[in-house]
Amino acid sequence: MRAIRVLKEADAILCEDTRVTKRLLERHAIADKQLIAYNEQQSGVSAGKIIELLQEGKILALVSDAGTPGISDPGSYLVEKIREALPEVKIESVPGPSALTAALSIAGAPVSEFTFLGFLPHKKGRETLFKEIAAANRAMIFYESPHRILKALESLQKFTPTKKVTIARELTKIHEQILSGTGAELLSYFKSNPDKVRGEFVVVVTP
Repeated sequence: MRAIRVLKEADAILCEDTRVTKRLLERHAIADKQLIAYNEQQSGVSAGKIIELLQEGKILALVSDAGTPGISDPGSYLVEKIREALPEVKIESVPGPSALTAALSIAGAPVSEFTFLGFLPHKKGRETLFKEIAAANRAMIFYESPHRILKALESLQKFTPTKKVTIARELTKIHEQILSGTGAELLSYFKSNPDKVRGEFVVVVTP
């Protein structure tokens, strides 16, 4: 309810993808809002332009397509620049779904202490990270895309053959799925069920 109120009160809404946010607003009957594309790595307005809007006294809301802005989604760079340029501006978190905490809450493993790795690099440094995951004495969590989940499981099979791996796929969505096992067991499952190699993956590796 708070998130809906914030979106209604905002003068403009910064969106990772305006099309996705438009559907959200339509669902909650929020009309006549200025939608501004903002993505730190792609096209859209710059942080400087957004700072100008704040200087004009505008109330802005930042929305990501899924999950929490700033957590492996656009937002952290923008917040940093706003704090530098306008330290007096109030920046509020409006807590909502986060794949990270959602996956940890249902992993069924000790997760009182963990390290979050975000999205792993595609090439350089990737093997080094899997070696770190293998050596860790705490839970290690990372996000993975459907294009690389099989390679990730192959690496877990190689470097962490005995550790428990929990995969949370498409959290909070229609096709949500939670699986646990060794890297080898999960790799075998997804190779046998290629129709499940889609969506967004959270991988939790525990000793």
